[in-house]
Amino acid sequence: MMEFELKITTAPGVEEQICVPEKTTLQELAERYQKNYDSVIVLACVNGKLRELNKEVKKSGEVTFLTMADRDGKRTYRRSVTLLMQKAVENLWQDKVKVRVYYSLGEGYYCELRGRDSDTEAIEKIREEMRKLVNENLPIQKCSVKTEEAEQFFKDRGMKDKERLLHYRRSSRVNIYSLDGLEDYYYGYMVPSTGFLTLFDLEKYEEGFVLLFPNKKGTMEPLQTSNKLYHTLRESRRWSRMLGVGTIGALNDAIAAGKGEQIILLQEALMEERIGALAEEIAQNKDAKFVMIAGPSSSGKTTFSNRLSIQLLAKGRKPHPIGLDDYYDDREKCPRDENGNLDFECLEALDVEQFNKDMTRLLAGECVDMPSFNFKTGKREYRGRKLQLGKDDILVIEGIHGLNDKLSYSLPAESKFKIYISALTQLNIDEHNPLPTTDCRLLRRIVRDARTRGTSARETIAMWDSVRRGEEKNIFPFQDSADVMFNSALLYEIAVLKVYAEPLLFQIPRDSAEYFEAKRLLKFLDYFLPLPTEGIAQSSLVREFVGGSCFNV
Repeated sequence: MMEFELKITTAPGVEEQICVPEKTTLQELAERYQKNYDSVIVLACVNGKLRELNKEVKKSGEVTFLTMADRDGKRTYRRSVTLLMQKAVENLWQDKVKVRVYYSLGEGYYCELRGRDSDTEAIEKIREEMRKLVNENLPIQKCSVKTEEAEQFFKDRGMKDKERLLHYRRSSRVNIYSLDGLEDYYYGYMVPSTGFLTLFDLEKYEEGFVLLFPNKKGTMEPLQTSNKLYHTLRESRRWSRMLGVGTIGALNDAIAAGKGEQIILLQEALMEERIGALAEEIAQNKDAKFVMIAGPSSSGKTTFSNRLSIQLLAKGRKPHPIGLDDYYDDREKCPRDENGNLDFECLEALDVEQFNKDMTRLLAGECVDMPSFNFKTGKREYRGRKLQLGKDDILVIEGIHGLNDKLSYSLPAESKFKIYISALTQLNIDEHNPLPTTDCRLLRRIVRDARTRGTSARETIAMWDSVRRGEEKNIFPFQDSADVMFNSALLYEIAVLKVYAEPLLFQIPRDSAEYFEAKRLLKFLDYFLPLPTEGIAQSSLVREFVGGSCFNV
């Protein structure tokens, strides 16, 4: 019998050379090394390529393992639990009841049943059936089929979202997963069997329920989310229905039918209407002197601030944009993170005391010399930019700490109007695959950074985890304190970003650590038909990323 030599790496600098006979599966190796990991192993990397655990070792090489704590492992686990839930619903009600996954909420997916109420009785039945399927340790099998056969398969079963999705796939073959007779298409890898899926829960929420996943530590926690976030996402879902574009396939249908420009115009009109209504709310609040805007990376804060300012002007207020970046302390005073790097995202990087002195004086009607931060010299400068607030004047302040009251501790609560902004993508891949909102922001940043900073896609992806950690520490904890949440995602934007992002992602070499993420994003973008920018207004939020904006972004 043939043998293969493998180098197994279980931690940085922890390696072991072994020989295994042919037909050895990656799952057998994972069971052997599971003791070295705190979380369950769900995926493997073999010679630089991600592989599902039911695959056999075919040649000598290097093997590492991914757990639920890893980015790709987490996605694999969530995808598999979603299939498990889908199978449980089928076992309980056959074709009479369907489950639809809408969007991420906390550490879970918000779902609703179609065909019966999503009440506590139904949720308990689904939970029990899912536990039963886990205990049975049923195999999750993958079969590669021709794309046109898969499209016909889903058409025959009335699964229109998947039929439309696959209609635009350029790949000649797709993978269909089956679980005890249930066959479906899922966007990415799966675990080998239901026995891996011991950690999950279901919690009743609003009109549906949330399918909960384990946290980063591999433990289950009750749902922790913002009700404001839920209602913002629900409003965006209403927009999607109004435009008739709730999934990628539906968007592609519209683009293929020559309705792309109509979708752009309608979406922009809806967003402008929302900004106008928000400006009216602020203008009517005579106590509001400081509009505090915060949101995660690539949310479109700058364009939004400019458009809101124009609307405020139209409502009789006199807005003055202020960037919190101008209150950075001189660079030699900037704190450093645990790795010794300058931490520009912590609150302590700002001169909070000076900010409060200036804002308090402005509120009192005094004239203040406003600072500007020189990023080349790393110094705060004063260039004679004087500001004094009259009766109708209002400051529009944008920065990552805008919602944190520690930033504006001296200002009366009634003088502040807080806005949380993020790109909460309302588009779904299909009825069971939500589109991660972070993917939209990452694509925005890849395109913008390449255009404005000369940063490669590889560099942007490499720093993304660090950016996300900063958001989780400095932005997300304060989102529920906002008076308003604003969704900056545009239904059509990924079809536009595709044209700019694909060439950048293709530049990432196969042997780099960022290649897996680039490959995943390229596969994701392959679902979209491209949409040209000609019909997009210069004031559009997407212009902040692709270029051509009328604002200084």
